[in-house]
Amino acid sequence: MDILPDRLAWYIAGPLMGLCVVALYALANKPLGATTAYSETISFVRRRPFESWRVWLFAGFIGGALVASILRGGFSPNLDYGKLGADVPLGLLVPILVGAGFVMGFGARWSGGCTSGHGLRGCSSLSPASLAATGTFMATAVAVTAVLHFATGGSL
Repeated sequence: MDILPDRLAWYIAGPLMGLCVVALYALANKPLGATTAYSETISFVRRRPFESWRVWLFAGFIGGALVASILRGGFSPNLDYGKLGADVPLGLLVPILVGAGFVMGFGARWSGGCTSGHGLRGCSSLSPASLAATGTFMATAVAVTAVLHFATGGSL
C-alpha cells in the first residue's frame, strides 16, 4: 500500500512553499533556489567557498526524493516519460532529454536562477527581473506545448 499520494494538492503545496520562502527570508535574509543549491554543492565538491546551508538544502532534495520513493512502495527506476516516451524511440528520446537539460541549465545560469528561484522567491519580492524571467518561462512552456500538440496531432 502506498503511503504518499501521487502529489500534494495545490492548496497544500503552494502555501507550504510560500511559507518556506518567507521563513528563509525571515531567518537568514537569503533567497531560496534549487539551481543555487546545486551550484553551491558543486563548489563544495570542488573545495571552493560555499554556503553550507545550501549544500544541506540540496542534500534534502535528494534525501526527500529517496524517502518519498521508499514510502511510495520502493524504487522503480524506468525509462517511462509518459506519452513522450511512448511516442519517441529511445535513440531519439535520449538526445532530446540531454539537449533539454542542457538548455534548461544554461538558461537557469544565464538568467541568474531557475524557475523556483525566480518564480517563488523573485516574484514574491517583486523583483522586475524575476517577473520578466517567470513570464518568459510561462510563455515558453505554453508555446512549446502548443507546438508539440500541433506537431503530434494532439497525441502529446
